[in-house]
Amino acid sequence: MSSDLPNPAAYRVADLSQNRPTRFSLVPGAEELAALTTELGVEALRKLRFEGEIKARGKRDWTLKGQIGFTVVQPCVVTLEPVTTRVDTNVERLFLANYEEPEASEVEMDEDDTTEALGEVIDVAAIMVESVALHLPQYPRKEGAALGQHLHAEPGTAPMRDEETRPFAGLADLFKPKDESSAD
Repeated sequence: MSSDLPNPAAYRVADLSQNRPTRFSLVPGAEELAALTTELGVEALRKLRFEGEIKARGKRDWTLKGQIGFTVVQPCVVTLEPVTTRVDTNVERLFLANYEEPEASEVEMDEDDTTEALGEVIDVAAIMVESVALHLPQYPRKEGAALGQHLHAEPGTAPMRDEETRPFAGLADLFKPKDESSAD
């Protein structure tokens, strides 16, 4: 997606209309999708579309609201078989002319990830790539795939099971009243 050519999806703020929204629609071609697939480390990326509008908010600030949709193929975290997932979600950004970054010592992680400093351009393609990366399924799992229990032990010894690794599992049994019939 990065090249020396001017980015047609980067809108100069000075050229945006204050009175009416600027609509955009990005549908990357096969070459851009292949580059993005490699960049994101997924098996396949298809049907990517990012549509929305940029409009003025007050005299100096801008908002971007859009919808992104894509289909991604990733390996299952259990079986490594391909898992196809469709993602459709809204994207919002607020670009502030007087935005001040919080000092690193004050905030560990900024809770509002939709607010950014206003620069000379609003790069819709960069926002699209960031949104795809943020909305990829973290642990894709094929339907019905489950982690089984693997038992390992040296020859001649009994393998330890998950239940046996819980040291306090039988503690409740110690506090139960003893059965009267088994007292003798």
